[in-house]
Amino acid sequence: MNDAVDPAVDAGAMSGRVFRYYDFVMAAFVAILLLSNVIGAGKVAQIVLPGIGPWPFGAGILFFPISYVIGDVLTEVYGYARARRVIWAGTAAVVFMAFMSWIVVALPPAPTWTNQAAYATIFGQVPRIVLASVCAFWAGEFVNSYVMARMKLWSDGKHLWARTIGSTVLGEGVDSLIFYPLAFLRAEGFTPGLVVTVMLTQWALKVAWEVVLTPLTYAIVGALKRAEGVDVFDRETDFTPFRARV
Repeated sequence: MNDAVDPAVDAGAMSGRVFRYYDFVMAAFVAILLLSNVIGAGKVAQIVLPGIGPWPFGAGILFFPISYVIGDVLTEVYGYARARRVIWAGTAAVVFMAFMSWIVVALPPAPTWTNQAAYATIFGQVPRIVLASVCAFWAGEFVNSYVMARMKLWSDGKHLWARTIGSTVLGEGVDSLIFYPLAFLRAEGFTPGLVVTVMLTQWALKVAWEVVLTPLTYAIVGALKRAEGVDVFDRETDFTPFRARV
């Protein structure tokens, strides 16, 4: 096994190269994305904060930010083009999940099936929420990956922590700025002030998660670079998001 890392390899020179762990990272990204939407998005949890009292939050926030961490790892190790391919895979998976949920929930239940209402509550998809989620994820992840790749060039590959946090600040900012107004601005029980409060709170929590997970990001990036033997720089990369080919 070659544990050496090639110095400053341009992304274009990696065309056609087969990586050992890229598919596994892609699978982890898509799995976390789907599970966060299926398991986490439907529940509002609550904790009691000292001096503040009860504080409700969407349970999905505990795990969804990990997708941004994996997005950082993908861009840092494999380059923007391969991260772009994974983002498109994740987008397609979310769209298919929403379509499958809509079909399965809409199917008439058998007379012996008595859990239709509970099933619809858990897996039923509100079209506005689905649209907001897909648009926000797509835009936020591409901003995150673009900023990550550009900052790597500006910093000459130094200060990984600044790149991961900086890209998350902007990527999660775009994600939140699209999702919450589009999903809830005209929803029952949501005032414009409440939407802004929830949006800023969720954004701050997601960025805080990125900061907390920085040591883990360093460990994964270092291990993958050594295992794959590359350190990719996107010097001549076409940064358009509208393609999936590497």
